Amino acid sequence: MKTYHAESARAGLEAAARAGLSWEDFSFAAVELLERAIPFDSICIGLTDPATHLITGRVMVDLEHSDEALFVQYEYEVPDFNHFADLARRDVAVGILDEATNGNRLHSPRQRDYLPTLGLEHELRGVVRSDERMWGVCTLYRAVGRVGFSPAEAQFMHRIETTMALGLRRGLISANLEQTGRDTSAAVVIFDGANEVISASDTAEERIAELGGDLWGRLPSTITTVVSAARAAAAGSANYLPHLRLRSRSGEWLALHGTPVRDRNGLTTQIAVTIEAAGAAKVIPLVVEAYGLTDRERDVVQHVLLGDSTNQIAAALHLSPYTVQDHLKVIFEKVGVSSRRELSSRIFFSQYAGRLGGTLHADGWFND
Repeated sequence: MKTYHAESARAGLEAAARAGLSWEDFSFAAVELLERAIPFDSICIGLTDPATHLITGRVMVDLEHSDEALFVQYEYEVPDFNHFADLARRDVAVGILDEATNGNRLHSPRQRDYLPTLGLEHELRGVVRSDERMWGVCTLYRAVGRVGFSPAEAQFMHRIETTMALGLRRGLISANLEQTGRDTSAAVVIFDGANEVISASDTAEERIAELGGDLWGRLPSTITTVVSAARAAAAGSANYLPHLRLRSRSGEWLALHGTPVRDRNGLTTQIAVTIEAAGAAKVIPLVVEAYGLTDRERDVVQHVLLGDSTNQIAAALHLSPYTVQDHLKVIFEKVGVSSRRELSSRIFFSQYAGRLGGTLHADGWFND
């Protein structure tokens, strides 16, 4: 890997990460820049919910024939090397599949059974973290017959981890909510043991379309991810039921939940997925985190959103008023605002409250 190509790619990534792009546009920019440093045949960049590590969206290049349902099955249900959740626990969250298997592809179900269906042989993947929080994943592939990925290329992936995280988390909050007037009621979809839709509520078709899929055709990867993760929980290989937060095509925040379905005789093979509008309690912590605020800065923001004065914030957090003001200056700079009104609007109103038809005031937000 030539140094000047690597440095050019890293500089370009840093500029793209700070450019205010949506996470999808940043990902496509990253694809072009990464190829300067690490030649590949196919690539997938995914956005994740930092609370659960589940993938909430993906940008794929030259993976048109990829079976997304099969991909998430291998990721969440089949034991294998270099699962994203495992990489996230490492100091260096990058893995070369050839190294993990000591060059024996028979040891990896993903490398043995899945990658060959796409004409691929080698895999380099990494987790994208910032402040120990996982914001995304990146996987590069090379075709059958090509040379595998090198330790130097893996090290470059590690070096750009925080830059990639900055671009993804900023891109997550770059778009404001559209005023769509859609039905905001929850949708429920039931899957059978073969992961086929067997029933759905009235609003499910519209909700699935908002996520870029077709209820009775090709489902979005976020849905198949939740189904596979719920099956893993039912099998005992995961200790929590899956849930994730994501934005629809209109910019609306949604929450997805998956759970095994029981009848009077116990568990069945069916999985229920619920899609609903995400409330402020779920959205605001994610939005605040995406701005890269520290724990103390997040505490200050929480009190600002409640309409507390500087003295009230100081008393609640056991700080001096001067320290609160110092925190606010840093918060304003990170969020890109100059007042508490703008801070509340940027974090709450533009991301969530707009669809409720509320009015924002300097001392807080309430419904009209």
